[in-house]
Amino acid sequence: SSGVSNRPFTMSNSTPATDNEKKKGKGNRSPYSPSRVLHIRQIPSGVTGAEVVSLGLPFGKVTNLLMLRGKGQAFLEMASLDAAVSMVNYYTPATAHLHNQPVYIQYSNYKELRTDNQHNQARSQAALQGVNAVQHGNLGITSAFAAEGGVLPSHGSVLRIVVENVFYPVTLDILYQIFSKFGFVVKIVMFHKNNQFQALLQYADATNAYYAKMSLDGHSIYTGCCTLHVDFSKLTNLTVKYNNDKSRDFTRIDLPFGDGQRTVETSLSTPFATQNTIFPSYTGPPGFAPALGFPQGAGPSAPPAPGPLGPLVVTTSAAPGHMTIPGIPGNSVLLVSNLNPEAITPYGLFILFGVYGDVHRVKIMFKKRGIALVQMADATQAQLAINYLNGQRLYGRVMHATLSKYQTIQLPRAGQEDKGLTKDYSNSPLHRFKNPCSKNFQNIFPPSATLHLSNIPPSVTVDDLKNLFTSQGSTVKGFKFFQKDCKMALIQLGSVEEAVHALIELHNHDFGENQHLRVSFSKSSI
Repeated sequence: SSGVSNRPFTMSNSTPATDNEKKKGKGNRSPYSPSRVLHIRQIPSGVTGAEVVSLGLPFGKVTNLLMLRGKGQAFLEMASLDAAVSMVNYYTPATAHLHNQPVYIQYSNYKELRTDNQHNQARSQAALQGVNAVQHGNLGITSAFAAEGGVLPSHGSVLRIVVENVFYPVTLDILYQIFSKFGFVVKIVMFHKNNQFQALLQYADATNAYYAKMSLDGHSIYTGCCTLHVDFSKLTNLTVKYNNDKSRDFTRIDLPFGDGQRTVETSLSTPFATQNTIFPSYTGPPGFAPALGFPQGAGPSAPPAPGPLGPLVVTTSAAPGHMTIPGIPGNSVLLVSNLNPEAITPYGLFILFGVYGDVHRVKIMFKKRGIALVQMADATQAQLAINYLNGQRLYGRVMHATLSKYQTIQLPRAGQEDKGLTKDYSNSPLHRFKNPCSKNFQNIFPPSATLHLSNIPPSVTVDDLKNLFTSQGSTVKGFKFFQKDCKMALIQLGSVEEAVHALIELHNHDFGENQHLRVSFSKSSI
């Protein structure tokens, strides 16, 4: 492609690039028949060639690039027609953005690009060479990016990943298979910090980290939830002590499984999803279409699924349509143990587990009051509750939550002694997730010392609320009403455990006149 004498830039039919392209009109339609060459318009000034190339990377190999910097346009040539079609099909309904500005992509009437070694295309070609170095596994080439302003040398190979709106469990295996598309992933560590799901991921080379960040930042694993925010970490190397469901060093198969309490030098807590839990076919809760298109039962040789990020293949040995979870696949009943038998009630478990899904039934064991079964609406909600509540302190004990061997909770027969330990909440008005369009799907956070209060009547004052929480044994460290809406507030308590107890006691608190307080965990602190 490059290096064909010193003639100016040419297309396959030797006519100037932009004259014919202008005749297409300003709409975002593609009047020409599919072509490997794509015309990209309305590119903001300051966008680099590498950033333009990153739009095409998820769909296949990029073979050529022409930047028309003064016109805010570019031509991108894909290696195959299929890759170009996948790219146009994706970006037609979901407009591409560069530097937070929409850009428009359509087929060119040219069938290939031929760029010569022109001075004004040197940076574009350098970006392209860098991409091809990554795609062909030549990890040593970073100098190609010097022409783009030296973006690569300024960061390392470790990425910090924050996942927002984690309605659907994100496992280490899923992160690995998404990010390994961009190069060899060496280590991953997952943890909760600042009330957020976070992970640190180390590549073998900084080039891979750069392209993964460029391509994945801002994308959602599922439409409307599990949104990836990817940035460079200040760490240069991750220390992994255990290979388990929360941390893994892919270069060391000799590491022990460990107890999972501490997996890296920094303070990491909150146990995560069960090991090797992969959901190959789940399409998300009602209203959530899959955004990263994981093909079902796909092996390493399976063709990549067309979709927003194209070739992000999550492989699994599971049969299509089944989740591979220890215990019964698809089970929605949780076994909750190490509970405080003096303090725990079915209602308390209903309210706490109801933060992460709709609880249908609760059963505290008649002879072992420290053990309970909690039946959620579906398997996804059950897994979500495990992710957030397993390992949480409740009434002075560290609670354990895992999947039960039971498929359902049986209600006691008439006349059977039960002492009110089995409750059916399937028709409760307190379910948070009955409405598939509810904002509650976007506001699921781990237990935190700061609680979000809503539905506060106008007559209730700051002191009223502080006194309400103090009366339940809480220490109030901070309080603030929302500026625009005095029906909502944040209250910060003495500890996460205090906040858990307060949520159980005060969610749905009756202020009178049918005004009920709503309490949730907050992602913010005061």
